[in-house]
Amino acid sequence: MRPIIPIPASPKAPYPILVRSSHVIPGFGRGSSEIGIPTANVPIDSSPELANLDTGVYFGFVRLHRAREEDLPETKEILRADKKTKVKLTYGRGLTDIDLSVLPMVMSLGWNPYFKNEEKACELHILHKFGTSFYGSSISFNVLGYIRPELDYTTLEDLIKDIHIDIETAEEYLKKDGYKGFAGQLQSETN
Repeated sequence: MRPIIPIPASPKAPYPILVRSSHVIPGFGRGSSEIGIPTANVPIDSSPELANLDTGVYFGFVRLHRAREEDLPETKEILRADKKTKVKLTYGRGLTDIDLSVLPMVMSLGWNPYFKNEEKACELHILHKFGTSFYGSSISFNVLGYIRPELDYTTLEDLIKDIHIDIETAEEYLKKDGYKGFAGQLQSETN
């Protein structure tokens, strides 16, 4: 059963948590293909701020970054986490100015018990429709609050239903005066 966690009117300690200069890595590809809710995975081990958080679902703002065209590395293909399929690291090529703006997000941090992950994962569902993939892009984000603990599900439908509730919750709170100003925390981050 989904617990009801009270969310304060504005971030309370330990929030806001700011994660700078991380990067988007390939996950298992389940967000897009199995769930219909794409995620940008980020490595936990490169962000001590994430390693200290409890597993669960959080919300905040995110901003993708792209270096100048002449500074971008060559695109290349690498294996997904499943070691079976490949993705292309584009480092943000093809992202529009809107894609590079500060956007709302929901973050899942944990073991994904429904999928029986063997490694802890951090997945950001950015509340925006992108026209291209952006594996390898630099990313910064803030974590402003906690929605709920990580849960195990008996069906994929139950998991998807709860993810949609998480998204609605994040959208609701990120529009409130106590939270919306924290988008500015990422405005000064450079592309």
